[in-house]
Amino acid sequence: MIESLLIANRGEIARRIIRTAKRLGVRTIAVHSDVDADMPFVLEADEAVCVGPANPAQSYRNTEAILAAAKATGAQAVHPGYGFLSENAEFARTVEANGLVWVGPSADAITAMGDKINARNLMAAAGVPVAPGSSDPAETVEAAREAAEAIGFPVMVKAAAGGGGMGMAVAETDEQLIREYEKVRTFAERMFGSGDVLIERYFPRVRHVEVQILGLADGRVIALSERECSVQRRNQKLVEEAPSPAVSPELRERMKAAAVKAGEAVGYRNAGTVECLLDPATGDFFFLEMNTRLQVEHPITELIHGIDLVEMQLRIASGEAVAVDEGQSGHAIELRVNAEDPKRFFPGPGKITTWVEPAGDGTRVDSGYVEGNTVSQNYDSLMAKLIVFGTDRDDAIAKARVAVGGFAIAGPKNNLPFFTELLENPEFLSGDYDTGIVGRMR
Repeated sequence: MIESLLIANRGEIARRIIRTAKRLGVRTIAVHSDVDADMPFVLEADEAVCVGPANPAQSYRNTEAILAAAKATGAQAVHPGYGFLSENAEFARTVEANGLVWVGPSADAITAMGDKINARNLMAAAGVPVAPGSSDPAETVEAAREAAEAIGFPVMVKAAAGGGGMGMAVAETDEQLIREYEKVRTFAERMFGSGDVLIERYFPRVRHVEVQILGLADGRVIALSERECSVQRRNQKLVEEAPSPAVSPELRERMKAAAVKAGEAVGYRNAGTVECLLDPATGDFFFLEMNTRLQVEHPITELIHGIDLVEMQLRIASGEAVAVDEGQSGHAIELRVNAEDPKRFFPGPGKITTWVEPAGDGTRVDSGYVEGNTVSQNYDSLMAKLIVFGTDRDDAIAKARVAVGGFAIAGPKNNLPFFTELLENPEFLSGDYDTGIVGRMR
């Protein structure tokens, strides 16, 4: 087992990794920006090193400072969490070139899946269903128009190097395509360093369902159950549940088989997620992307499978054989508690003057903050993940209502009132919802 671990991240995911590492007897090293010096993850780690100012480019994305911290503290391994450098193939290569263990998939797998067009083509060759779309970047607006004509409107215009729901736009007409193509291309160049654009079929009513995979040290890839991620705002997830109310046992097996093929196609190791679009009208699903890291919503898979995915990551990275029971039971729901207003979802950072977490049977809170901390505008608005587990979906929803009502936050804005509304929404309660549910609520 790895003996010392540097966590190249912050907030709730850093605390989450520290918790498991300490249980396993692994020494933990936190890196942090100057404004995060008093954050819980810094205080809970065995050691902490300041790697720069608040700007992530100068701290949490500062590869030289992070590697210097690893060397100075004698770290044996690096866990990137999610976001920041977690899907940066060059960082993964550099970590390993410096003799450290990278807790994640190979740099080659990250590279292969980091470009949506390349990933589509690899998946299609491996027999994984992909949505109708272009197999090459649309390098000009004319190429985009030709692709859209072949696919049929409406289409999704996507940044090939994008992620996290960013760099995407829907075009329903040729005129709209011309406008959105230029917007997406410009945004992609600025944000991702690549202006490559993918044109793909847009499904007006679709569900976002993903499958957790584990690439084991012995070379095998296994798939656990699926997660439903269709409650989204601006293509970014707000609520996830497992299992999906839209997935039958037969469909689950088909999706898991496709996810295994996806992992095998790139020699996947460690934890990853195969994201799919599910057409509720036909039961057809299509590969969307592969996230080559631990997902924000991993706790709901942990609860229905009775496992610790961070422990699995550390054991696989250590070269250990792991035994995973693919059976599942119960139902879990995760609510992302963000520092944002509950109507328009605009960020609302600030100092936390009240922070009271709910407790109770089947309730888990993975938080990054405590009372007195400040939610900074420099970072993601996620403050905590409120997770509930029940015997079935109705039980989980009932527990979620109680937990939301028992979570008290003052200071920054928060979206708890939105969850109160969602948990009484007939469409959500029916289980027959799609990615447009939040828009219909607003």
